[in-house]
Amino acid sequence: MPSAVTDSFSAHPLLLLPDFLLIALGFAICRWTALGRPVWDAAERLVYWLLFPVLLFLAIIKNPISLQSGLPLAAAGWLVTGIGILLGLALAHGPGVNARLHASGAQVAFRFNSYIALALAERLAGAPGVAWTALLIAVCVPVANIAAVWPLARHGGQGYLRELIRNPLIVATVAGLVCNLLGVTLPETVATTMSRIGAAALPLGLMAVGAGLQFGALREGPALAGSLLAIRHLVLPAVGLVLVFLLPLSPPQQAIVIAFAAMPTASSAYVLAVRMGGHGPFVAGLVTLSTLLAMAGLPLALMTWQALR
Repeated sequence: MPSAVTDSFSAHPLLLLPDFLLIALGFAICRWTALGRPVWDAAERLVYWLLFPVLLFLAIIKNPISLQSGLPLAAAGWLVTGIGILLGLALAHGPGVNARLHASGAQVAFRFNSYIALALAERLAGAPGVAWTALLIAVCVPVANIAAVWPLARHGGQGYLRELIRNPLIVATVAGLVCNLLGVTLPETVATTMSRIGAAALPLGLMAVGAGLQFGALREGPALAGSLLAIRHLVLPAVGLVLVFLLPLSPPQQAIVIAFAAMPTASSAYVLAVRMGGHGPFVAGLVTLSTLLAMAGLPLALMTWQALR
């Protein structure tokens, strides 16, 4: 097993701490400065329509993808994401589940933070790890985003196909996948400009989560919140642990799959919920708790995998 895998365990909590601090910063700025809700409403629209789509597009297009050689890895990603989708959406049929809270929060169970996944991949397996993670992003993000839009569109009475076609996150990931498979390369000036635009997505998106944070909103559906976070941080890492021993994956690829399964949920989940008329504060609370849980859960999942090997 490469030393990069073993040496990076202790860095995982520190990798996620800046994300949590950005959430806290957004909360403080919105509550205790003149930059109140109107500023963050505009910021959420900017993140949703421009910054996150550019970030996802670049994450996919930057690294060449070979679906044939990466099929076991893609299969692991699809299975982890698919199980999360099935379990997350199934919670709608539980007793006393609030339909709006579920439509808004179901995505937390199966979406993942692409930026953190890419940053951690480099620490785990170097350049190959980034390429493998780009493959997981390319094949899983469109599926996860489609599943996230469905309950929100259904609850809001919006046309599902229309919402899919106009959803910028789905458009960006599909476009990135197509361009990657076709071997499209961007001119250096365009790539640099887009990279700088995408770099603003994570900090601004996380601060927007903090600005919308109301922990009291979680009291509106504590059982639902607990179930969604249990799927994201208990069930899916366990699924990842099983899959890496069933599929023909090298040890570095196994580490990438484990990390992928134990990721915190996507910070853009909050922005998507707000933009589609969902319960933003409830999702903001879930995103914050997911980030905190992943600070402990990520290294625990990887150390469990190492022990089982």
